[in-house]
Amino acid sequence: MPKMKSRRGAAKRFKLTKSGKIRKSNANKNHLMNKKDSNRKRGLRKSSILDNAEVKRVKKMLGV
Repeated sequence: MPKMKSRRGAAKRFKLTKSGKIRKSNANKNHLMNKKDSNRKRGLRKSSILDNAEVKRVKKMLGV
């Protein structure tokens, strides 16, 4: 049986941590940045952990 192929779009957006959690980058930081204050922009730079409701679906897309 051949290897599972991962969805390439998902592989570029999500990374798997060593503990098995899924890390993602935050949305809302591409444009219209003038109206957002600096504290909010600084928080958007950091990555965040995916919610439990979507972990199963994203792991399937990643072929894990």
